[in-house]
Amino acid sequence: MSSPRPESQPEQQQTPPGTLGEMDPKPDHGEETYRGSGKLTGKVAVITGGDSGIGRAVAIAFAREGADVLISYLDEHEDAEDTARYVRDAGRTCVLVPGDISDRAHTKTIIPKAVEEFGRVDVLVNNAAFQMTHETLEEIPDEEWDHTLATNLTAMFTLCKDALPHMQPGASIINSSSVNSDTPSPQLAPYAMTKAAIANFTASLAQMLAEKGIRANSVAPGPVWTPLIPATMPEEKVESFGQQVPMGRAGQPAELAPVYVLLASDEASYVSGARIAVTGGKPIL
Repeated sequence: MSSPRPESQPEQQQTPPGTLGEMDPKPDHGEETYRGSGKLTGKVAVITGGDSGIGRAVAIAFAREGADVLISYLDEHEDAEDTARYVRDAGRTCVLVPGDISDRAHTKTIIPKAVEEFGRVDVLVNNAAFQMTHETLEEIPDEEWDHTLATNLTAMFTLCKDALPHMQPGASIINSSSVNSDTPSPQLAPYAMTKAAIANFTASLAQMLAEKGIRANSVAPGPVWTPLIPATMPEEKVESFGQQVPMGRAGQPAELAPVYVLLASDEASYVSGARIAVTGGKPIL
């Protein structure tokens, strides 16, 4: 269990998608705290956005639970290599696949690479996402709208579709939604819309795939301290980020990882179609 961090962060700004090295304070991904107990022994997982943030915490936890991991990420090579080191230190194999998942041609190389390396896919975590803060609809460029949908929705659809032929009964799809899926921030309108769509698509998948023995669930994080925050929010909002939830602080990525582990594990064999809130006390509908 990670310990809570301070309730506020200093004002800071980064260029998207952001890197861990520039963050103050550094997020906790469970590097020093997560202890595995064999929940995912022998499984193969594909995680998008696994270089930092929630994806990194999930990769570390999965590896320490016994899974081999393929990490898809954009271009944060130093962060990705650091994550891979933690996976390999746990005695597991880590494959890194850099590239932009808003490009469908690239996205379609990810599952074939996993199958080439591991022969199958047992767990697919669609976690990578893009957001940007805007005060008015007029400020949102058409190209940014298209990029948000391509990254957050089309890539998820493509990876799910590509992975299914390589999944066996007991496999698990876990999609990262958000508290914004039902309480949308007006400043994050395109992002919030995609997160609602992710929750809805996952609910459809759960019903569609039940007869195949494949489970589909989504996780709805609240405010979590990741590079995406200083890279996509104004400095003054970064400082107060997380203070709006009942616990009064942003969550750490390490506090999300156990939920993903549960949903990936055989212990959750009857859990499908769920949307799990990890929001610091803020309810979701």
